[in-house]
Amino acid sequence: MLAEKLLLHVLIFLAPVLIYGVLFQKRRIDQSPYCYGLLHGVAALLCLVFAHYDYGLYWDFRYVPLVLACLYGGPISGGIVLGFILLTRTFLGGDALLFGYISVLTAALLPFLFTKKFMNYKPKKRVRMAILIGTWPAFVMLGILLTFMSVQGFSSNQEILINIFLFGAIQIIGIGFAAMMNEMVIERHIMKQEIQRSEKLNTLGELAASIAHEVRNPLTVVKGFLQMMKSEKKGDGYEYIPLVLSELGRAEAIINDYLNFAKPEFKKIETFRLSDVIYEVMFLMEGLAVKHGVELVNEFDSNCLIKTDRNQLKQALVNFVKNAIEATGEGDTVTIGVKPSGNFAIVKVTDTGRGMDKDQLDRIGTLFYTTKDKGTGLGTTVSLRIIQSMDGKVSYKSELDVGTEVTVCLPIESPKLNVQ
Repeated sequence: MLAEKLLLHVLIFLAPVLIYGVLFQKRRIDQSPYCYGLLHGVAALLCLVFAHYDYGLYWDFRYVPLVLACLYGGPISGGIVLGFILLTRTFLGGDALLFGYISVLTAALLPFLFTKKFMNYKPKKRVRMAILIGTWPAFVMLGILLTFMSVQGFSSNQEILINIFLFGAIQIIGIGFAAMMNEMVIERHIMKQEIQRSEKLNTLGELAASIAHEVRNPLTVVKGFLQMMKSEKKGDGYEYIPLVLSELGRAEAIINDYLNFAKPEFKKIETFRLSDVIYEVMFLMEGLAVKHGVELVNEFDSNCLIKTDRNQLKQALVNFVKNAIEATGEGDTVTIGVKPSGNFAIVKVTDTGRGMDKDQLDRIGTLFYTTKDKGTGLGTTVSLRIIQSMDGKVSYKSELDVGTEVTVCLPIESPKLNVQ
């Protein structure tokens, strides 16, 4: 009888995950805490209503929706579910009402402690953490059960022990399955966003390439005639020609960025030592760092080889370091680290600057978005495209008034090299 009831409860607390995944496809779980909390609150209510009553206690999985709501929906969702449980338990009454209140508040303590940092973990670790945190209410209920039985004078027997084991096993398996389903919903949402973003960037890239090709031709003609006029050194307004040529050069550089954004062109593929490129980047950026009063620090722990276009990689890394320097105040530091990780080299550019909030982080890489007062944001977008074309990955981690960390992951051609 107990097993049948508990399996019914498993279906009850899995239902909110399925409903949310279908009805709220366009929103992340933590972006709609009220709806997520309401769905799990109803699940907790149903678990209590259809609980198995034995030995003066209600045997149910009311705490599984509470754990899931706290971890995946945040403190607001968890608070809603906690309110549902307290109100329902009060309505049901019973001899063990006081023990029920103690059980609820004690079981909610651990999940609420992890509400802020849980979503910062990686998906696999989140599943493991959900299972571990989900076992806490089971231990709480076991403690409450034993305490209540001792107060009431019940004697333990084999049937009680079997029920306790069955209860714990089904709860752990159920919460693990529910956590995996939540991760599937989150992964689907992220994949959908990435597909939409990729389609948008491809469309913009094709448009940028066609415009850039059309504009480059007349610019090349104008630049050629101006260079001829400059070589003759005569005519009115000669002193303005170098300025015009300089601005044409800047316009040509912007057009090249658009073409790079549309499709990065790797003209010369070679094998080289990654640390050599990092040193070149630091040398190029030293002047800008001195101008801003920023100290450049290197932390190299790798002599790995990279096979790609050296100049394109340098362009991307220069942009990341330049952004870090410009976001950092005088007297602070920008650290560039390199270390191997399996078949990849990890380059980290860390600054102690002003940092970014969550909304700014989400928009990084969007065409024409920048956090600077001046700039188009095209440099960062191009840099991300370059790294992606190298089969690499770029990730950002930032906190306001603490700093930003850019992690570039690049495939290694060879993990070792004899240093000469």
